[in-house]
Amino acid sequence: MPEFRTSNEALRKCEINGQILPALEIDIDKIKALIEFSDGDQEAALKLMQGLDEKSILWNNAYIAYYDALHKLVDAYLRFDKITSLNHLCLFSYLCEKHPELELDWNFFEKIRTKRNGVQYYGQKASKEDWTLIQLQMKLYIRVLEKAIEKKLKEPSGF
Repeated sequence: MPEFRTSNEALRKCEINGQILPALEIDIDKIKALIEFSDGDQEAALKLMQGLDEKSILWNNAYIAYYDALHKLVDAYLRFDKITSLNHLCLFSYLCEKHPELELDWNFFEKIRTKRNGVQYYGQKASKEDWTLIQLQMKLYIRVLEKAIEKKLKEPSGF
């Protein structure tokens, strides 16, 4: 079982291991593409969930699609800081530590990240109940990040 780390502990480890990657410039086209891909993930999940049986294995796909949508928005937002990472834990810990003004909960990110990893790598299943437990917060965080990105894109000094 993985040990729990605070966002600060996770970020320090990411920095020490060189997993926070600097970018030379802010790539607006990449940010816009990530937003578009996030929208596509959300749309796909919504379509998939229409009329989905409570016991369907496709809840895995819906859960992962929403997770991916959120992850892409985190990636897009942090590109304004001229950073990225190939590691989800590092992106999420950086976001929580460096952007407390967004008021996003590290524990939520860890909950969905570990569930997603269980589905992706360890043969665990995501159920309708798993989705129901995170649905409201997931959609809220997506909206918070969408608005924050929109604001940065409109600000001449935002990047």
